[in-house]
Amino acid sequence: MDRPGALGQPAPDMIGEPLDTSAAIVLTDPGGRVTAWSTGARRLLGYAPAEIIGSLAADLFVPPSGFPAAKQVEQGRPQEQTKHTAVVRHRDGHRLTAEVLTAPLIEGDSGAGALLLFTPDASQATHGDDRLMRWLFTQSPVGLVIYGRDRELLRANDEIERKIEHQEDDVRGLRPSEILEGPGLEGRIDQVVATGECDSLECYVKVPGEARAHAWVMDLFPLKDDTGYVQAVAVAVFDYSQQYGSRERLALLDEARTRIGTSLDVTGTAHELAEVAVPRFADSITVELLDSVFRGDQPPPLAPGGVTLRRAAHVSGPVDLTETVSGPGESPGESPRDGPGPAPGETHFHTEPSPPARCLLTSQAVVHQATDPEIAVWLAADPVQAEQARRHGLHSLIAAPLRARGKDLGVVLLVRHTASREPFTEDDLFVTENLVARAAICMDNARRYARERGIALALQRSLLTYRPEAQHAVDVASRYLPSEGGAGVGGDWFDVIPLPCARVGLVVGDVVGHGINASAAMGRLRTAVRTLADIDMPPDELLTHLDDIVTHATPEGDADSGEIAADLGATCLYAIYDPVSRHLTLATAGHPAPALVSPDGTVQSIDLPTGPPLGLGSLPFEATELEIPEGTSLVLFTDGLLGARDRDVDEGLETLRHTLEHPTAAPTPAATPPPEALCDSILEAMLPAPGDRAQADDIALVIARTRALDENHVAQWDLTRDPAIVAEAREHASQQLTTWGVDDAVFTTELVVSELVTNAIRHATAPIQLRLIRQSHSLICEVSDGSTTTPHLRRARLFDEGGRGLLLVAQLTPRWGTRHHPEGKTIWAEQTLSPTP
Repeated sequence: MDRPGALGQPAPDMIGEPLDTSAAIVLTDPGGRVTAWSTGARRLLGYAPAEIIGSLAADLFVPPSGFPAAKQVEQGRPQEQTKHTAVVRHRDGHRLTAEVLTAPLIEGDSGAGALLLFTPDASQATHGDDRLMRWLFTQSPVGLVIYGRDRELLRANDEIERKIEHQEDDVRGLRPSEILEGPGLEGRIDQVVATGECDSLECYVKVPGEARAHAWVMDLFPLKDDTGYVQAVAVAVFDYSQQYGSRERLALLDEARTRIGTSLDVTGTAHELAEVAVPRFADSITVELLDSVFRGDQPPPLAPGGVTLRRAAHVSGPVDLTETVSGPGESPGESPRDGPGPAPGETHFHTEPSPPARCLLTSQAVVHQATDPEIAVWLAADPVQAEQARRHGLHSLIAAPLRARGKDLGVVLLVRHTASREPFTEDDLFVTENLVARAAICMDNARRYARERGIALALQRSLLTYRPEAQHAVDVASRYLPSEGGAGVGGDWFDVIPLPCARVGLVVGDVVGHGINASAAMGRLRTAVRTLADIDMPPDELLTHLDDIVTHATPEGDADSGEIAADLGATCLYAIYDPVSRHLTLATAGHPAPALVSPDGTVQSIDLPTGPPLGLGSLPFEATELEIPEGTSLVLFTDGLLGARDRDVDEGLETLRHTLEHPTAAPTPAATPPPEALCDSILEAMLPAPGDRAQADDIALVIARTRALDENHVAQWDLTRDPAIVAEAREHASQQLTTWGVDDAVFTTELVVSELVTNAIRHATAPIQLRLIRQSHSLICEVSDGSTTTPHLRRARLFDEGGRGLLLVAQLTPRWGTRHHPEGKTIWAEQTLSPTP
């Protein structure tokens, strides 16, 4: 039998005491080298058995307190069992106080070494491994890791072992980058060691114990000794997936509020929705709408049996490389496509069992996994969708209806097919419904705007469609550009009105406001201008009557019906050009004055008295008359041209002047380009460049290049108040028509001249003048006198001696009338000439 104290048996004073297997026990050989290292010793002092076995046990003690214990160990075999309080070194460098019991190990008659039992001092429990601290570290549901100053792993609790699928002993001494890829933890550890301050790190990684990557939060804090020296860095690892998902969903909805609905365009809104959802929420998205939504019409009720939808947008993540991604500025079908599926702008019929049709018919969003029976039925009936699902590896989808104000607009199909992304769940329906609800409202607003703008634009264009009428006074080019922004179609307009005696009226105006009301008001004003021009009013008088029309119109809308007032005010400029005298007479009611470009290219602004805008009814209007050479270009425009590119009025006028002086379309530096080319040059210089901000206001532009009628087209004679002069006047007219080669009009012209000259001699005052004006398809006979009395057409009774002259003139000519001027009046009659062979 072995003696008491032999190897494997406790010393005599230890007999009867249970052996704590978790205690820090160290065995040495006779040379004082460690031969056995217990689990408790590893936990107390930090050394793994492979690191310490074979080392001198005396090196564990710190002098001078450790001298007694170290001396006992160095002897190889202590003479007797002793206890000492000593300071020992931990593997990470810090020191702790422990009570060390040394006992001899005896094998036969010789010494076999020593047994050391370390018991940490209770006051130094924070440096040891007492049970509470051990339980806290090992049983914490939060992953805990301790790294040394050299970024090598010292400790890892059970939760970390479970997540990384490695035991602590397997990863001890490894750096973070050698365990996981991507967290970027090593730099943060160095920062904590250097600063001694806590830090935090959010990362999105896949750990070996997880199926997919998800969000983690790592809190780093320094472990300091009593002197404040950072001995190690502890890292608490939290699974942040749920909080991260909630935060991302809220951020997605917040982003949707700012990015969806920035333009009043249905297709643009669909692209905005798609760009917000991919790739943050889905791997791919398809937005399909009813065809009526694109036209701005009210969506019709849906019938059972399926639905036909037109694709508005499709955006896919990097995995889906076969689909064409069409941006808001692209037209459907511009980019080449590879793979099945309708392109943007194409239609697709969805059968009733399909998720898109079912969610649209039930007005409820649905979520499906790829293994659901409904998906199998759908894909079996739709080969196009089946091929897309197979090619992309579909694993979940959400189909949500686009519904606004009780009307169904279309469907949004969200798909996830990336293996690293979690499938859609019921929790994702809340985000989808909120996201789609906002997009639906914005699309319906865009649909309504498109409809209203379409109506206003159709009305505007129908009123502004310029059909060149028979006039030879000017060559005309015009442009009308509706606004591109959210304001809608405005009330800008222009007109070219043929006037009697070869003259022409030019008008340009701008009604305050936008939309249908402004277009309707513009139409009324344009009609009023034509009516007043037909009675041959001078510009200042025409604007006065037009001002009365606007002033007496009801400016207030119906408060009960919510109608918006239309006639809120307008500006207008009216000009008359006479090609015979080459006189230009014009007046303005609050409208910018036109520019004149002379034949030699000189540009000047007309010094025109600016009257008040129409509707104020305060000040009178003044007309300005000037003589201009043939070939002069008269440039009329609305203020939208000057305000383009956010210019002020003075800057806009300067840019316009520079463009007119240096037109890009001029054939030579000294020549002025034709009106059409000059219009293009002006718009190119004044309008925003493609891609810049949208044009904010309507633009109307008219360029009229003047002509002149020379002595080959005009003949005139001064007449006396002698009845015998009537025969002479007929003779002058007959000879002139023969000279012009229009003998077919001699008979009618002689009758007209006879009647008009006779009336002037009988009822008017001197001076009396006869003038003939020949144009390509018409002949005009004018008789002017000094009286302001206007003749009236009446039916003569049977025994009346007079009153038949004007009736005869009206029967012989298609048009006749009276024009007043400062010297008196002019009675004119116009005949239609047969085309010259």
